[in-house]
Amino acid sequence: MQIIKGKTNIDFIGKRRIAILLSTAVNIAILVGIAGFGFNWGVDFAGGTLVEVKFSGVVTAEQVREGAVKGGLHEPQVQSIGSAEDSTFMLRMGGVTQLTAESEQAAEKAIRGLPGIDITAFNKDLDNGLITFRTKGEVKVDDIKAAVVSSGTGVANVALLPGSSAESGFQYQVTSAGMSDKVKDALAKGVPDHTFEVRRTDYVGPQVGEQLRNKGLAALLLAMLSILIYVAFRFDLKFGPGALVASVHDVIMVAGYYLVSRREFNLTSIAVLLTILGYSINDTIVIYDRIREEMVKYKGKPLPEIINIAINDTLSRTILTSGVTALSLIGLLIFGVGEIFDFAAAMLWGIVVGTYSSVYIASPLTIWLDEREAHKQGGSAGAMKPKTA
Repeated sequence: MQIIKGKTNIDFIGKRRIAILLSTAVNIAILVGIAGFGFNWGVDFAGGTLVEVKFSGVVTAEQVREGAVKGGLHEPQVQSIGSAEDSTFMLRMGGVTQLTAESEQAAEKAIRGLPGIDITAFNKDLDNGLITFRTKGEVKVDDIKAAVVSSGTGVANVALLPGSSAESGFQYQVTSAGMSDKVKDALAKGVPDHTFEVRRTDYVGPQVGEQLRNKGLAALLLAMLSILIYVAFRFDLKFGPGALVASVHDVIMVAGYYLVSRREFNLTSIAVLLTILGYSINDTIVIYDRIREEMVKYKGKPLPEIINIAINDTLSRTILTSGVTALSLIGLLIFGVGEIFDFAAAMLWGIVVGTYSSVYIASPLTIWLDEREAHKQGGSAGAMKPKTA
């Protein structure tokens, strides 16, 4: 099977300056956008609660969202899962517990308003949903719980801590209820015509989310550094920077997809970026390997001509590889939902920019480095010595 019959002679390298200028402008615009607007961080990185619910009747995502807001949730993210008849939705909320800066103030006011209470110390831990306070006299835990609940914060437990006494004071700890409980209460109030069941609940604390984000970025940097070392060792020092810059270009371009589409940037997004890095460098290595073969075959030819020949020789293979991969992703785009759809869309865009960067970023940078060295030495470009396999 031949996609392209006969040998092509397309001048890819002749358009390299226009391509590099365009790519540079787009990359700068994306970086400015990231600095100005940031990503729509998912629960994995920002921390929060994810609740999957299935309704008994047919309900739309908009009805669920309106009902959740009506029931007391603030800006819930509602995503449909499966077909419309399944009535299954994923709700994402910021925070792990119901204790926020605003609700903590209301809870503190309600606690201090209890009859006869004399508070000597008051502390809060919003990340873990804890309120701890000390009183001179003993207070009923049921009264404390009722006061906090009346302020709008659900309570999982109120405990009198060990070591409390009339001499040292009585220390109490209020543990707020999880955000999933608030989601269930809000849906029960906001969508009363349909019963539902909670199928899954996931929590990610803000500290864990920050660690995941930092480790994900570290994985990307390590992958690109490894690519640079491998290419420089496997081919020539002039080839390494081209592969690295092409990898950075691909990461920024795929990050631009998440910036423009406002899709959630989460652990799946890191998986997409790492996959695109591998895919892009694979395509780049194929072209580099053909360049090395052509350098032996066409000794004395200028490097731009050799690279053009190599790209044309691998064109059919590039189209087949990218096309087959794209076909599978198109299937996921048509039938996939939720994170599967986001993964497929980002991957499809990544394949396009990865193929582009192998031709118009990695190869032209190799030419530029060769011309720069030749200029320093006062010789002609294209004199690189091919490294044998």
